[in-house]
Amino acid sequence: MIPLDKEVLIQYCEMKEEIKDIRRRIQKLDKFLSQPHQVSDTVKGTRRDGTIGSIKVTGYPVPEHYRKMAIRERYKELLEKKETELLELTCQAEEYIESIPKSEMRSMLRFSIIDGLSNAKVAECMNRMFPKRRIKYTDENVKKRIQRFFENVPLCPDEKC
Repeated sequence: MIPLDKEVLIQYCEMKEEIKDIRRRIQKLDKFLSQPHQVSDTVKGTRRDGTIGSIKVTGYPVPEHYRKMAIRERYKELLEKKETELLELTCQAEEYIESIPKSEMRSMLRFSIIDGLSNAKVAECMNRMFPKRRIKYTDENVKKRIQRFFENVPLCPDEKC
């Protein structure tokens, strides 16, 4: 099990990107399988009218099609496994975010990391949450606060690692 530290947030983001990549690969295979390309070749033989000569043969590369289907199935299994891991990481990331003492930082990290919002969107959400705040949140402000958080928080808060 991964210790509850900021590393969990980094792994969470990396796992989300990995899952996006696997989904992209599955879509690419789906596109290939739904529209397989034709291959052609010429052979010498007797035509239907009885003359001897070259004949054009056209078809689909069946072995390649089955190979791509098998690869697609493996990717689907991998995707299911990674999505299960992501659920576990999501819980761990939420637990870590809950352990942060400042409410403002917890909200920013939830919007940014868990919800995957851009810094500008995080700033909008934060301004909606705290409409009476004297200095409004900006994308630069949010970016800097999150950056400082990751620089200043030790990798293992318990210093046991």
